[in-house]
Amino acid sequence: MFSAVVINKGESGQSVALTQVDESQLPEGDVTIDVEYSTLNYKDGLAITGSSPVVRKFPMVPGIDLAGVVRESSHADWKAGDRVILNGWGVGETHWGGLAQKARLKGEWLVPLPSAFSSRQAMAIGTAGYTASLCVDALLAHGVRPEQGEVLVTGATGGVGSVAVALLVKAGFSVAAATGKAAEADYLKQLGASTIIDRAELAAPGKPLQKERWAGVVDCVGSHTLVNACAQTRYGGAVAACGLAQGADFPATVMPFILRGLTLLGIDSVMAPKARRLVAYERLARDLDGAALDVIATEIGLADAIATAAELLQGKVRGRVVVNVNK
Repeated sequence: MFSAVVINKGESGQSVALTQVDESQLPEGDVTIDVEYSTLNYKDGLAITGSSPVVRKFPMVPGIDLAGVVRESSHADWKAGDRVILNGWGVGETHWGGLAQKARLKGEWLVPLPSAFSSRQAMAIGTAGYTASLCVDALLAHGVRPEQGEVLVTGATGGVGSVAVALLVKAGFSVAAATGKAAEADYLKQLGASTIIDRAELAAPGKPLQKERWAGVVDCVGSHTLVNACAQTRYGGAVAACGLAQGADFPATVMPFILRGLTLLGIDSVMAPKARRLVAYERLARDLDGAALDVIATEIGLADAIATAAELLQGKVRGRVVVNVNK
């Protein structure tokens, strides 16, 4: 038996509880993992609270991330004792996820834990940090360079935003961090942000073309914030879009695209191929130091995950939440 957060759905609606589960109930897969740490992402918050139909099968163990040690494997790439990370692939949505002490997964979904990180640090990064790394890689691949000007990060106190700020600063960029939490200005400056912007400046409808301010953007918010970020990006710049905290709508015009040559880069972390994941983790291992992870992450036990998921959706959580599943 092992402990897991389990979501069920019946005639009266969704329920979620910390439950004891028999190992025979684990889903199909060719690698069994002793989970050490998981984390809470925005998507996990939606799944646990039932705020959005993230979960497609019931019962479901949520948690789109995990880090741990292989106990058994019939997959050629993995053997007992290997330390691994899982991000995405529909885990926590259609396949049991990481908010449990054990998991059974497909070996093709896993990547090796970089030697630079512990399992806890890997979950301080999680899908949020890995997505941030994908965003930075995309901007650099587009040709955005530090000498071209500031890069804007929206939703900067969130998991993606926090890691994006740290990675961009390490890559030599001057970073403007947009947040609705004025009290967190010192936190963002500690990560390296040079300018703090009130998210209200970006959150309301604006003109199709605005003063050119940003060489590039990492947007975690969507909706009007993304539209305004596009309208303020300099000629030939790029915006990496990876979130929808404000909304999934995009009430924009084509003006920034056809008059300023803007490129909108869609960033998907769930189904990204393994080669791209490995490059993203190479950047994280090289450029994200342990001190930054300590600033970004807060640790909770598995029993606290349900309550913390609700707080996450209410905007009460800063940075990354690491879940010690054995605590």
